[in-house]
Amino acid sequence: MDYPELVFTSIVKKGDKGSDVKLTQEWLSYHGYPTAIDSDFGPATERCVKRFQAKSGIAESGVVNTPTQSALLAPIRAAVAEIPVGSKTLGALVVAYARQHLKQRPIEIGGENAGPWVRLYMDGNEGPPWPWCAGFVTFVLRQAASSKGVPMPHPYTFGCDYLAAVAQSKNTFLSPETGADLASIKPGYLFLVRKTENNWAHIGIVETVQGDSMLTIEGNTNDSGSAEGFEVCRRTRGIKDKDYLLV
Repeated sequence: MDYPELVFTSIVKKGDKGSDVKLTQEWLSYHGYPTAIDSDFGPATERCVKRFQAKSGIAESGVVNTPTQSALLAPIRAAVAEIPVGSKTLGALVVAYARQHLKQRPIEIGGENAGPWVRLYMDGNEGPPWPWCAGFVTFVLRQAASSKGVPMPHPYTFGCDYLAAVAQSKNTFLSPETGADLASIKPGYLFLVRKTENNWAHIGIVETVQGDSMLTIEGNTNDSGSAEGFEVCRRTRGIKDKDYLLV
């Protein structure tokens, strides 16, 4: 698949303005060279570019040329790289892709629900109205299904409630009531945190199940488990009092 967040449209240099400058400033911030994300390539941005180039073994021109763009975008390109299927089940592929994203430390950049990672998961959308936990999960699911050559068991979407409703209509929704139900939870399943009877506040991916707890990989969360966090991270959660979408 082609993703706009994986490319620059032009070479960028001092005096330029626009979306490519914004992308430059976002990735500089991600790599540890923060500067104002104002879409205006001034002397501060030029200095950060030179510092990044020096660290990356690129000639310190201050111009965001092709080698510099490739180095800036390396993490997000690594996250979407194709994974060989081999004998992996769809669930195993979901976990493999989730781990691949986690390894690259996706984070919000430039504000709440903002930055190139969020835009990747949210089909170009960003900002406070766009919580991205469901976007991350179903983006990963779409990668896995595409690699496997099978239909997605759940739609690519941004809403937890919609995912739950569709799964309930297709009998791919599990609300565990017995020990056998809990024992059936597998890596690659999606878990939902229920807020009310017909409202779910957060979604993530089951990485492994360990007795009555599980390791998860989640987007738009943090170490405290907030449903409005700022990163993709791994957490430990109890398996009870959750709902699940089968994969």
